[in-house]
Amino acid sequence: MSLDATAARARLRCSVAQIDDILPGCLSAAERLLSPEGVDAWLDAASAICGMGRGTELVLMVLEDLPGVIAKTDESVPSDVVEMAHWLARARCGKAINPFLRALPAVARRTGSAESLRAWMDVVRKAVEAAEYPDDTAVALLSATPFVINQISLEGYGNWVDFGLRTWKGQRHRYPDYFALRTPDAHAALQRERHGTLFVDHERQIRLLLRAFWQCEEKFRPYSLAFDHIRKPTPHIDKLGFHVPDVLEARDGVSGIDRYRALVAHMAAHRRWSRPYLADNFSPFQHVSVEAFEDSRVEALAMRLYPGLRGLFQALHPIPVQDACPEGWSCLRHRLAMVSRAILDPDHPYTDPLTVDYAARFHAEDLTDPESSVRLGRAFLTRIMDKSLGLPKVWFDDTVVDYRDDNRWLWHFLESTDSEEDFHSDHGTPDVPEDQQSGDLLPPQHYPEWDFETRTERADWVTVYEANQPLGDAADIDRLLDRHSDLAKQIKRLVDRLKPQNRKRIRHQKDGEDLDLDLAIRAMIDGRAGVSPDERVYQSHVPDSRNISVLLLLDLSQSLNEKTPSGNTLLQLSQEAVSLLGWAVEALGDPFAIAGFASETRHNVRYTHLKRFAEPWGPDPKARIAAMEAAASTRMGSALRHAGRYLAAQKTEKKLLLLLSDGRPHDIDVDNPDYLKWDTHAAVGELQGQGITSFCITLDREADSYVSDIFGQAYTVVDQVERLPEKLTRLFMALTKG
Repeated sequence: MSLDATAARARLRCSVAQIDDILPGCLSAAERLLSPEGVDAWLDAASAICGMGRGTELVLMVLEDLPGVIAKTDESVPSDVVEMAHWLARARCGKAINPFLRALPAVARRTGSAESLRAWMDVVRKAVEAAEYPDDTAVALLSATPFVINQISLEGYGNWVDFGLRTWKGQRHRYPDYFALRTPDAHAALQRERHGTLFVDHERQIRLLLRAFWQCEEKFRPYSLAFDHIRKPTPHIDKLGFHVPDVLEARDGVSGIDRYRALVAHMAAHRRWSRPYLADNFSPFQHVSVEAFEDSRVEALAMRLYPGLRGLFQALHPIPVQDACPEGWSCLRHRLAMVSRAILDPDHPYTDPLTVDYAARFHAEDLTDPESSVRLGRAFLTRIMDKSLGLPKVWFDDTVVDYRDDNRWLWHFLESTDSEEDFHSDHGTPDVPEDQQSGDLLPPQHYPEWDFETRTERADWVTVYEANQPLGDAADIDRLLDRHSDLAKQIKRLVDRLKPQNRKRIRHQKDGEDLDLDLAIRAMIDGRAGVSPDERVYQSHVPDSRNISVLLLLDLSQSLNEKTPSGNTLLQLSQEAVSLLGWAVEALGDPFAIAGFASETRHNVRYTHLKRFAEPWGPDPKARIAAMEAAASTRMGSALRHAGRYLAAQKTEKKLLLLLSDGRPHDIDVDNPDYLKWDTHAAVGELQGQGITSFCITLDREADSYVSDIFGQAYTVVDQVERLPEKLTRLFMALTKG
């Protein structure tokens, strides 16, 4: 038996006056969704929340939102909601009750069961209990929950929370920043829990598709759908390239990768067949109409070229219901979506004469003419023009074709603009910088870092900026080499012994440069003896090489400015050693690169190129080494990972990374000295997994206390730093011998 509003108000033990205005409507909705017992539980929950004495809004939220939550889950849930609200109050988190109640509808929609809703509440309790500032942590987590829970599964939500608790365990005052998505690792952890087809995992495949089918080279600019609350970005084309989502999930039986294929095919078709129109000559309604016909035109041309696209486009294109747009709404988008579907699908369900007529007129046009879209768009708009087009409420249901871009590229504006944020035109987009066009731009790279305390990897935790070292005076390095002329003579003798012979003989060949007499005589004897002779009687000579590439990585931290007993600084000794080694390796002919690094927190690790692999040893590398400067700290693991990327690209059989350092890993934003030590150990292991051998030459006499934890036995301590130039070169010879 249903309650009337008066009886429900009497049952509701709450003196808040505003209830009287909303209760009849809320009661009607609750009775449609719930059983009588469920309605009673709902009213009891509202009474309990009101009894907490924490303001009017909480009661109104329970009355308005809780029936929908109960309908999605179970009629036992109201008691759980009340208990959670009381628990938050007892935990000194009174401010969090409001965001808790606001989050309930989103969580219920996402989880769909009482058990899952309770599991979510347990995750929230766990986070609050671990926090140094429970109220701020709870408010941050619960405020972000509607957004986060719509991006990932409940399991992913729990993993995301656990990662934050572990990562910031030593700095629990940062929990609110993490849960409010104000830290990069919070975004990275959330991204890791998202499901779907990641663009980054398939970028090469998509680029090949664009190149093979469309003979088109475009830069891709992935954007995230996860973190833009105000206005969701959409696919678009501009001077910078193709802007596409960073992840797409399967939809309507179409996989994520096929959705990318449809999107890229549509954008490539625009690039090939569309020509920008002068936007000032069209009204806003004409923009919308012309864009719809232009989308259909380029797709029709694409399907002529590749008929298999039709099935993909049809699977992703919405099918608007013919009379779905009600009176009092602007139906322009709805009418255009029906025409678009009718053009694409010969078996469309529409009987509306105008829709059928314009689908036929479209196919009768010369689709190779870009102006056909203008003719059709203007004519169609003229046929349907009435006052309803300008109504404020626009009907969007089943009108968004999400594999199509937003068509900003179709329009060229004449009027000037003060903002580069203009949405609807490429004229607001800056030209690609010349250095980026030429490929010389060195963008920042992000690397993980190992947290030995939580035994987790902090994704995209460190930012590495790389640059070419400015040139100094190469003559300074020549003078250093002259100072070590006696040592250079000794090293030259070593180089001559290690230097590979120009050619080596390959025997037992069916074809070759000349006859191998020993094998030819043996074959002749076998033939006369009645034994089938071995026909491989030729020999060849091939170049003989050492097949090893080396990267020397220099620690350029502030401590290199310290002076040695001889009066030289460690930086000067490093310059001498590196110069001597560069000269020796060049004589051997091994691929060789030199780089330096220093850091100022995880946000700024500087990696400086002194000599690249493709660059010969000569004036420019010498000039860069002469200009070396020492400053800042030693975030070693990130520098090793970055150097490993360059070594991994070498085609040699062996790859050696030599690290020259004068101290332990350290940075100003790290308090625990073991943190960066074990991260560097993890980096060495990662390099080993890529086939790269790491070896450390340290000038720190106290290195025995930590260096073996990082490099195992692959290190040496140079006690007499004045002998570094000799030690470094001889060590290189020993490591690369044979």
